[in-house]
Amino acid sequence: MARAPRTPPALELLPGKLPGMSLATALLTYKVDNGLTGKGQIATMIYASRLARRVGLPFDVEGGITTEGEGQIKGLGKGPVQAILADYGITRVLAEEGGRTSRGSLGNIRNFLNFLNELHLAGEADTSAIEAWWVEQAKHFFNAKPFALRFETGKSLRSVLRDLLAQARKRQDEGAGTMFVGAMLQHLIGAKLTLALPDVVFEHNGFSVADGPTGRSGDFEIGNASLHVTTTPGEAVVRKCAANLSAGRHPIIVTVHDMLPAADAFATAQGIADRLDVLDAEQFLVANLYELGGFRSDQRRVTIETLIDKYNEIVAVQETDPSLRISRD
Repeated sequence: MARAPRTPPALELLPGKLPGMSLATALLTYKVDNGLTGKGQIATMIYASRLARRVGLPFDVEGGITTEGEGQIKGLGKGPVQAILADYGITRVLAEEGGRTSRGSLGNIRNFLNFLNELHLAGEADTSAIEAWWVEQAKHFFNAKPFALRFETGKSLRSVLRDLLAQARKRQDEGAGTMFVGAMLQHLIGAKLTLALPDVVFEHNGFSVADGPTGRSGDFEIGNASLHVTTTPGEAVVRKCAANLSAGRHPIIVTVHDMLPAADAFATAQGIADRLDVLDAEQFLVANLYELGGFRSDQRRVTIETLIDKYNEIVAVQETDPSLRISRD
């Protein structure tokens, strides 16, 4: 049985705050109190928010939201929900049924529209902001999922790794606010180094941890080398490499394939191109995977899954965002 919505304390306790701040608090309280965490539920809330935005508030909850026989919500489905998400630049499918057949969707939408009417009476119902807030919840839902290792017999190891980085790029481009590609690349390299050098002790750090405050000369310090793992090997990174050379260390840039020319150009401009190694990240990873597997085809899956397991161990310790994990199921 659907729970009746209640006016959140935010509306009572924050009358002097900015409307946007009070509204976000009220929406979060409502979401938690009503257990609206599933993809179908979020899809329903997005659709209801657009409905309220289009029709206006107060909304006539009892009339016009159901099909004949009170079976389903009028217009709710995958297409309309995806159209709303597309307005925010999101192309990933939130729910194949768009919440249409999710359990309790009719009760959820009625409760929510009643709640929006209460917000309207309290002077807090900015329907555009409400819709945008629920779209953010869809982004959070997408980002809570781990990336997926898609291993197919016959595909090259490089293509498998490239697919992982492509997943990270897609999520990053959807505006989640996290530099997923850089974080994934750093920890994949860290996992590879750990497996390749089991007897060597070196530090792993979170992706957002800057070198300066920690006194590090690069993302990884191994022997006399300083490794800089980056998707944007620009002037700042090359300056760090020049500082490495001045300190008697050997700098190595590990970057994505498309950025190799840029790294070389900046190194040439800095006058250190012949003293700096620039490596293709995918080749750097794949070469070691083949070595670990003894170049045997029956070991390809084992070695890449070993890499992913080590990657997940590092992410669990160094990062607070669980969506950086990679599932190998």
